[in-house]
Amino acid sequence: MQATAAPGRTAALPAFRDESAWYGPDMAARGDWRLELSHAERAELDAAVDAALARGVDLVTMTERDFPLPMLGARLARVRRDLLHGRGFALLRGWPGGARSIEQSAMAFRGIGAHLGEAVSQNAKGHVLGHVANLGLDYADPTTRGYQTTAELRFHTDGGDIVGLLCVRPSKAGGLSRIASSTTLWNELVHRRPDLARVLAEPFHFSRAGEVRPGQRRFFTSPIFQPWQGRMITVLIQSFIHKAQAFAEVPRLTAAQKEALEVVEALAGDASIRLDMDFRPGDMQFLCNHSIVHSRTSYEDWPEVERRRHLLRLWLSSADGPALPPAMTTDFQGCTASGRPDGIRIPGVPLVAPLEPA
Repeated sequence: MQATAAPGRTAALPAFRDESAWYGPDMAARGDWRLELSHAERAELDAAVDAALARGVDLVTMTERDFPLPMLGARLARVRRDLLHGRGFALLRGWPGGARSIEQSAMAFRGIGAHLGEAVSQNAKGHVLGHVANLGLDYADPTTRGYQTTAELRFHTDGGDIVGLLCVRPSKAGGLSRIASSTTLWNELVHRRPDLARVLAEPFHFSRAGEVRPGQRRFFTSPIFQPWQGRMITVLIQSFIHKAQAFAEVPRLTAAQKEALEVVEALAGDASIRLDMDFRPGDMQFLCNHSIVHSRTSYEDWPEVERRRHLLRLWLSSADGPALPPAMTTDFQGCTASGRPDGIRIPGVPLVAPLEPA
């Protein structure tokens, strides 16, 4: 896939033309990524939720077998393939989240997630069910995660193979979801700024935001873009890169690295590249971290706590996910029993699935 350079010239950079390379306006026009649940599928999902709650199925240990979906499951198998080896994203619409309790929504979301992968820990607290909500924290604090604030989030990737969000309640204003194909970003860089593409293919240093396993450094290193076995694999968390600059042992960002990060952010936010989504109550968005970067606009919340923006989140690792560079399950994350990224797993911390933000 990589071109051979002529003698005495820098090797040409590869471009990738697989299904993961797409442009937002094209996807907005197609709309086949927006999957509306049929009446029969909603009924099946409701019945599965009621049965799981009646049996006391554990949100932490739940597997696909604990949440059978004979009809919807076949559709989710196709979604799983598209997420991991196709366009990399999907929006599932039609769950009546506004008319269901948080327990019912959590069970529905966790059950659908079980058909897509294994839920892994999202933080040092062992949360396999996360909450994206404004906790009134200061984003400038090195240990604060962006999802705990109302701030605009730069384009980034998360842990595991897939990140999922379920909208419990939208904000009063703002909070628009934005995604972009990281494969397309790479291709555009190769075309427009090959000098910066090369910079982004070299290692950067990322803070772990205080979530450190025994034996780990408080930062990890990874290229932003890393070609691997025929596709592009991306790790992009700009807030962690900038927070790592506070560590004396981490090299200062070069002028070229700073420019490269700004250029990739600008490309991801370009209206000709990105895709915007608004969330309705009950919407479930799933993204492949290896081929999609996502962001969020800042938002204004409701003054009443019970009306404030609230999303549930899953990080999922899928045994049939794409091949990954070894450092993805050694330095960046650990690995599950099936050899996939295990998120932020701290030894001795039990996995939990809280039903309220914490």
